[in-house]
Amino acid sequence: MEYGIKLEIFEGPMDLLLHLIQKNDLDIYDIPISKITSEYVAYLDIMKYLNLEVAGDFLVMAATLMKIKSRMLLPSHDNDEEGDELKKELVNRILEYKKFKEASKILHTNLESRKDIFSRNTEPEFKEDDFGVEVTIFNLLDAFRTVLEKAKKTPKEIIKEECTVEEKIKLILFELETRRFLAFFSLFSEDETKRSVIVTFMALLELLKTGDISVKQDKSFGEIRIYRKEKGTNEKNN
Repeated sequence: MEYGIKLEIFEGPMDLLLHLIQKNDLDIYDIPISKITSEYVAYLDIMKYLNLEVAGDFLVMAATLMKIKSRMLLPSHDNDEEGDELKKELVNRILEYKKFKEASKILHTNLESRKDIFSRNTEPEFKEDDFGVEVTIFNLLDAFRTVLEKAKKTPKEIIKEECTVEEKIKLILFELETRRFLAFFSLFSEDETKRSVIVTFMALLELLKTGDISVKQDKSFGEIRIYRKEKGTNEKNN
């Protein structure tokens, strides 16, 4: 399947590390390097499987994790010390990035609150108890892996030709014309093939890239919903 999306428009390697730490409820000051490295590489594998264009920073981080892991596993006092130093440096980078992300969220929230003074809001409106938690690319990859594991490798009987990514995009947008949202797992049927699952997921990523949809959760790692984002027009105050 020749269809690629540049992943760097969504998230970076530090975001993936933070995702793994939160997902596994790990102590950020005492990261199990072996576990994190294995899961990190597994995410890179699924990205390559989807033909996503993975930024070089992801590969650099993978090499860094493997280096730390190898130093901590080798039976040598010098290697232990070097491994510990590399691990501390990584933890400091993660903590610094986490602070940066939290600060950027506060700034973004302040900008969003003032944006409506000059232009029409194009985001879906969410009540306090509604689905308002942002979904990352890695949340989507988690959900995708769940669907992919249940999908058939090949169909028993080919009834009709499967959709292309472009056709699936049109179908998703058509569904959202009459519905406030679509549940992520409702997009995939039980008898779907692996190819069909991949096509649907790639269509979602493309819609995120173009800004036609937003994806929300009711809580971190909770149910995922897809909402249509109406294209707004700037309203100048003359």
